[in-house]
Amino acid sequence: MLDNIGKYIVAVADFLCGYPLFFLLIGGGLYLLISSGFVSLRRLPAALKELRTKNDSRNGQISSAQALASVVAATVGLGNIAGVAIALVVGGPGAIFWMWVSAIVGMATKYHEGVLAIMYKGKDDRGNPQGGPMHIITQGLGPKWTPMARFFAVAGLFGTLCIMNANQLTEAFMATFSTPEGIEGSDFLSSVGSLTGLSNADSYKMLFGCAVAAVVAIVILGGIRRIANVASVMVPFMVGMYFLMVLYIIVTRIGDVPGVFQRIFTEAFNLRAGIGALAGIAIIGARRAALVNDAGIGTASIMHGASRNNRPVREGLIAMLGPGIDSGLVCTLTAIAILLCVPEVQDTQGVQGLAVAMTAFSRGIPYGEYLLMFIVVCFAMSSMFSYSFYGSTCASYLFGSKNARRYVYVFILSLIVFAVVPLEAAVGMCDLFYALMAIPTMITIVMLSGRVREATRHYFNDNKNDKTCK
Repeated sequence: MLDNIGKYIVAVADFLCGYPLFFLLIGGGLYLLISSGFVSLRRLPAALKELRTKNDSRNGQISSAQALASVVAATVGLGNIAGVAIALVVGGPGAIFWMWVSAIVGMATKYHEGVLAIMYKGKDDRGNPQGGPMHIITQGLGPKWTPMARFFAVAGLFGTLCIMNANQLTEAFMATFSTPEGIEGSDFLSSVGSLTGLSNADSYKMLFGCAVAAVVAIVILGGIRRIANVASVMVPFMVGMYFLMVLYIIVTRIGDVPGVFQRIFTEAFNLRAGIGALAGIAIIGARRAALVNDAGIGTASIMHGASRNNRPVREGLIAMLGPGIDSGLVCTLTAIAILLCVPEVQDTQGVQGLAVAMTAFSRGIPYGEYLLMFIVVCFAMSSMFSYSFYGSTCASYLFGSKNARRYVYVFILSLIVFAVVPLEAAVGMCDLFYALMAIPTMITIVMLSGRVREATRHYFNDNKNDKTCK
């Protein structure tokens, strides 16, 4: 019975998270990009300038820069490494070009999310400022749309559980720092297994899951301010360290770099690269790689809605930098490292992700697999910090802020469970709810896009007039 239910969940997730989700996110994003006058390209200098502007409101809990760091902490995860490797294996170097295109589209979507998050900022039952599609829907579209807002919140409770991060982080740690023989021969793990009824391998996973849960608990139990403070330090550090690692690979293989970019552009429009990119981004990647930046899912508006900023367009400009960092910069760094160190990536047997990246960094840097493992830990755990806030905000909307605290404890315990349990059906359920979050979010953004365009026009006209007066 349970096996049949699991297979049904996986089948529905496979369908919904394939082409329907791809056309919803990419098709809707293209509409937003074009209708906004290519805001993600034309307004990029303004976005970088606004990042240095201080917030002038107390109607929030964190700054806009902290909101951006927290969003990037959530989106820069294992997908930036494993997802890129999968796209290269399936579609070749040309797939990276289409990732850049999806980043530009995602920036336009995130811009709209940021604007609407401030334009329709709500409050919880204690009067604390709160953002998210729930409030955008009820305030922007009207109270009659409340069922759709609740639909998003329910999907968000499940979609923001870090099932894949907990599981893949555990598997990667085991593969890097232990051997099957060492695990099976451990007396300590055997003792733990005799108490829990688990095998040695599962006991190892459970203990590692407990360690991860403990670290995550220290951060997320401190609330959004502690999450934002940790993210604002952790994100620049881990992205900077990753950049230095790839820079080392580039410098030591500088003669091969032009060839890498030539392969990306020359193979971007051939048949194999096109189909591979769609397979990596839509069928595999709308579920993994194309959702790296979470554009159109609604989570970004939850975090940006907690910003102290009171100017919607300013928040939108800052929000749109997120996909440029994760889908643009970090994914490009991964692609360069892999193509320089594993030029035969397309000959890899099967669809592999993290294993290909580990091979690349082990070839390119002394002890590179261990350095990459450290980055993987940072990426995975930073995602857990921010996603706990997303889920608790959805719980607060549905059940009140008091009960939202209980959700946090469930989130922490789930990290231990998902580190041990075989996850095909569970991951299918998580992906399914993730896709269900995108449906009300994208419908709402498209319906309210006219108000975003109007706010954008007024904002830049006012700024232009101010400069003229000066």
